[in-house]
Amino acid sequence: MNEDALIRIAEALERISPPPAPPPDFEAVAAWVWHPGETPARDALAPVAAVNRVDLDLLQGIDRARDTLLDNTRRFANGLPANNALLWGARGMGKSSLVKAAHAAVNAEGARLLLVEVLRDDIPTLHRLLAIVRATPERRFLMFCDDLSFDWDDTHYKSLKAALDGGVEGRPANALFYATSNRRHLMPRDMIENEQRVGINPGEATEEKVSLSDRFGLWLGFHPCDQGEFLAMIRRYCDAYGIGIDEKTLRAEAIEWRQTRGALSGRVAWQFVQDLAGRRGVPLRRA
Repeated sequence: MNEDALIRIAEALERISPPPAPPPDFEAVAAWVWHPGETPARDALAPVAAVNRVDLDLLQGIDRARDTLLDNTRRFANGLPANNALLWGARGMGKSSLVKAAHAAVNAEGARLLLVEVLRDDIPTLHRLLAIVRATPERRFLMFCDDLSFDWDDTHYKSLKAALDGGVEGRPANALFYATSNRRHLMPRDMIENEQRVGINPGEATEEKVSLSDRFGLWLGFHPCDQGEFLAMIRRYCDAYGIGIDEKTLRAEAIEWRQTRGALSGRVAWQFVQDLAGRRGVPLRRA
């Protein structure tokens, strides 16, 4: 094959290959989603124009976690030292809502903090995202992974450990990592117990996995709410969105709703409010 033919083949391949993603315009929006490509040249940060979130003042029953995370986020946004945070505990109690609400609240104070969502399956590419962050020192990035956990045969946790603290370069000073999980140690109990039974050095194997949580300097626990807190959440939503309902009716309908769900949580409270607003013809916009 002559040189001209090779050139034509190369040009044809370039035409059918998708162009590299354009550089992100961090002035445009404050929230992004990380989309790694097949190669680093195809990596992209997708802008999020409207973040799905709840205002900070609507989150009830998590006052201590709210204040602690907000202070930590505010310090980071202002260029001060802050800790990676792990929000763990009961389902539906506002872990991911709190992260997004704290981000919005800090930016409302005048900061320009960028929220970047990283999917659990994309954790092995975190080092490529950190390269972008490191090359943009004038910005501050809050990386967020929701519902983080690892299965018994999952090795992604090693990439996360390296991204949080490890490596020669370490975590960039303009990057912080928040994660939510139903597990405090991010690993299923039977995975840790299995390591103890079959490992040559079971204690060391267990320590390696449990130590992932130690990379988070801030642990915030979320626990199931009681019925009083559940009703208070609903009342707060009703007041904020202008849903008129008397206490007796609210209590009766809310308790019936939660009994059909078999759970008490902020998520169940919000689901009831959506149903109530729909039945009463009230749009869910702040009053």
